[in-house]
Amino acid sequence: MEQRGFGAVCLRTLEMSVVRFMEEVPLKTRLIVAAAMVVSLAAPAFAADEFWVVQDSSTKKCTIVEKKPTESTMTVVSPSGTVYKTRVEAETGMKTIKTCTSM
Repeated sequence: MEQRGFGAVCLRTLEMSVVRFMEEVPLKTRLIVAAAMVVSLAAPAFAADEFWVVQDSSTKKCTIVEKKPTESTMTVVSPSGTVYKTRVEAETGMKTIKTCTSM
């Protein structure tokens, strides 16, 4: 009987598991799993690429948010509801909005 190291045994076990997975799981299921993995890895890249300048109607304070406000107390005050691609663009835009600079 041939002696194998622990690493070789683990590698062989992993190889057998992969082969068994490939044989037992239908192609459609494997494609769905692969697609889900790709989406989960790509999701952070799409995290925050939209910024709005909003004003709290009660405090009249302007802030930058990463999601379009749904609360009735927050109003989008950027010109024509402009959506900025970066936070820096939103900060620059906020400086030109009269309702934000008159405070």
